[in-house]
Amino acid sequence: MQKTLSALALSLALLLPQHTTAATRMDFSNEYNHSSIHAEGDGYFIDKVKELTSNEVTIALHTGGALGYKSADHFYAVADNAIQLADTLAGTLAGVDPIFALSSLPFLVRNEDDAERLYRLARPHYDKVFADNDQILLYASPWPASGIWAKQEVASTAGLNNLKIRTYDKNGTLTLKNAGASPVNLSWADVVPQLSTGGISAVLTSAEAGANASFWEHLEHYSAIQYAIPLNMVHMNRSEFERLSPEQQTAVLEAARQTDERNWQQVRARVAENYRTLQQHGVAIKEQLPTEFMQELQAAAHTTTEHWLEETGERGRQILEQFRQGS
Repeated sequence: MQKTLSALALSLALLLPQHTTAATRMDFSNEYNHSSIHAEGDGYFIDKVKELTSNEVTIALHTGGALGYKSADHFYAVADNAIQLADTLAGTLAGVDPIFALSSLPFLVRNEDDAERLYRLARPHYDKVFADNDQILLYASPWPASGIWAKQEVASTAGLNNLKIRTYDKNGTLTLKNAGASPVNLSWADVVPQLSTGGISAVLTSAEAGANASFWEHLEHYSAIQYAIPLNMVHMNRSEFERLSPEQQTAVLEAARQTDERNWQQVRARVAENYRTLQQHGVAIKEQLPTEFMQELQAAAHTTTEHWLEETGERGRQILEQFRQGS
């Protein structure tokens, strides 16, 4: 009789819900390669999440577009939970909301301090767009300043004339078209193939991006025009976030906060490292550009900023006003 009762008790226990914390695994898409500043930041975030959740939450990072998604695909892929997290170039989200073109407005910020302050001012607006689309903005991943990679030195508008140059969003396309170039908006995954086949002969991007893609195999010159310090943004499916326990949610947000701080510090030191790499591979770096050339570029950028203000309305005017007043 005792054995029967014991067996019955064991059977009932097996039927009862088990109060253990289930491990959670998520996929994280990044279009850039594993040595990029963005992938390094994402790796830091993943390690922090593992640490703060005692390995209960694991995140698999897929770099180089390995999951088949480009930045332009990420917003809706995360919203639909096809992937749970993504690291996305903000300018590719301008079609969702023009507010995301803010960080790539040409010649608005002078340095990383300006770029970070602009991001902090605009963060509530970014958060709202993601929240309205069932997502959470976790942290930003800033690029070093954009310049011009080319086969020949670009230090005048004559050098830009009809130049087939890749841009990363419509801000760059409009600005460089106004400056006399023949810009082509391309996703990062398409840049090297287009360089290889002669589809483009120049690229608007950072020394960082060019170094990671070994641009010196195609382009010998880099003009540091300090065009913009654009952002990537890391966002997460909200339903996946809400499936986590309260303690795990707190850990993810804390890991994101620490990563955000870390990324802004890292980008400040990255340019010197990039320039050393370029010099080792024989790339000619032009840092002191003619005043006339820079003035012409800034004039070409004026229409771009005005167009963005028309699209964003009061939100855009408020952000730029606060930024210019130093708030």
